[in-house]
Amino acid sequence: MKLIIKYIKKHKLLFVLNLVGILAFTLTELGIPTIMANMINEGVSSKDFGFIKSQGFMLLMIAVVGGLGSILMSYTSSRIASRMTRDIRLDMFKKSQEFSHSEYNEFGVSSMITRVSGDVYQLQLFTQMLLRMGLNSPIMIVASAFIILNTNTTLALVMSLSIPFILLVVFMVGKLSGPLSRKQQSLMDILNRITRENITGVRVIRAFRKDKDETHRFSMTNKEYSEVSKKLFRVMSRAEPMFFFILNVSSLLIAFFASNMIQAGNLEVGTLVAFFEYQFQALFSLLLFSIVFIMYPRAAVSARRISEVLDTVPLIQNPENGIKDSGDVAPSVVFENVDFAYPDSEAKVLTNINLSAKVGDTVAFIGSTGSGKSTLINLMVRFYDVTSGRVLVDGIDVRDYDLYALRDKIGFIPQKALLFSGSISENIRYGKEHALDNEVQDSAYLASADAFIQAKPHKYDEWLSEGGSNVSGGQKQRLSIARALVRRPEIYIFDDSFSALDYKTDALIRKNLKKITKDSITFVVAQRISSIVDSDTIVVMNEGEIVGMGTHLELMKTCPIYIEIAQSQLSEKEMAQYENI
Repeated sequence: MKLIIKYIKKHKLLFVLNLVGILAFTLTELGIPTIMANMINEGVSSKDFGFIKSQGFMLLMIAVVGGLGSILMSYTSSRIASRMTRDIRLDMFKKSQEFSHSEYNEFGVSSMITRVSGDVYQLQLFTQMLLRMGLNSPIMIVASAFIILNTNTTLALVMSLSIPFILLVVFMVGKLSGPLSRKQQSLMDILNRITRENITGVRVIRAFRKDKDETHRFSMTNKEYSEVSKKLFRVMSRAEPMFFFILNVSSLLIAFFASNMIQAGNLEVGTLVAFFEYQFQALFSLLLFSIVFIMYPRAAVSARRISEVLDTVPLIQNPENGIKDSGDVAPSVVFENVDFAYPDSEAKVLTNINLSAKVGDTVAFIGSTGSGKSTLINLMVRFYDVTSGRVLVDGIDVRDYDLYALRDKIGFIPQKALLFSGSISENIRYGKEHALDNEVQDSAYLASADAFIQAKPHKYDEWLSEGGSNVSGGQKQRLSIARALVRRPEIYIFDDSFSALDYKTDALIRKNLKKITKDSITFVVAQRISSIVDSDTIVVMNEGEIVGMGTHLELMKTCPIYIEIAQSQLSEKEMAQYENI
């Protein structure tokens, strides 16, 4: 409820109008039976048609007020609920943009999608019910109970016998629906995860002929979700028939006692008709309020999951007064005694890393899979923070920078080339929003992408599908490189960004990069020695430590691990060729 109240407060005027609509609707629902009772008791019994007409006109006026109140209540409740949903989704999206890799790993992509879509929708439904029934029903119950007690105390006592049974039904349904709702949402997370894995991994699934296995896996989870949903809906659907059974039994008892009272002259027919209406309004309002109560456990589960996202404090915090400008100092990067361990692990991934780079340097990292190359690069962009030591960019600790200012200095090409749906030019301009056409084309040329772009029917306006699925892996990598080059940053980071390129294209891009990186620092993570052989400094990583550092020639003489890598990749002729570089 705290989460809902927090967002409803943003729409105070609509909430006040909602209350006005509720009061108008309540006045109508309780006023009509009173007027009808007067018409029967005084007008019909005495055949006073003038009185009947005046009461009929009043009835019409109240009906109009009630209709307007109902429209106002429906409009404001829908408006508040939809705006609240919009605000929550926006806040969750903004929050997700602040998350580090650790938070994404904790929640999981599929769960995040479910929380932003399914859980928020559940909260919208509950809020709409709350604003219409949750606020209206208590007012109607109290007002009806007051009128009932003033109408006939004996019949009021008879009616009150049904209330404990209704409350018992509500309690049992609420108690049973809570655990089922939690399980239902968890299964929806799993369904989303399986669906996402199958869509993104469709080629692997087909290549290994696992279509039937994946269908079976989805079918089993879907069946379990269906069974839980059936149980939940079965529990919730039992409330209404049980309520009407209790209401009918109560009405029969009231009719029995009322008939004796009418015969004895202690009760008028019009009053009995009004009493039945009051009774229905009181008990039906209790049912409606019960429905809100029944929906609460499910909404509470969704609200809790949403709050988990909104209340999470990201590990990577942007400092309030972060440094935005490092001044006119020459670009430099320094790692000082850096150790790093992932937040959910005690074992160190990086140990005692010390290295530096200045303007014009090309620093390459090579080593076996899992040696810590990409992790080291992630510390520079501040995707993670060091466990101990410092990473300095232009002489300033990266933790003291404004995050946007820090990342604005860096052109990052990730290990997995990711493109967005949109035109080729829009994807390249992702690196520099207001890049001119000639800047876009120049960056594409340097990344060796211009040739295949020009071969497209619409050239730079060619539309790319989600994730760039309609271009090859090598084309995606070249567009990713162009996206970074268009920024002309201080620091270039190529995180194994040449793996999908052939040797000729690889060599051509490296040749082109030399033209524009003279005033920058370039970091290259690679698996192929041919991609880094001409680097100013090659850093050899092994099990999170630097085991060798120097030029290709120096490492070929001093670093056994580097020699081993070279021997596994290069022929004897190439070995001899590179030894003479």
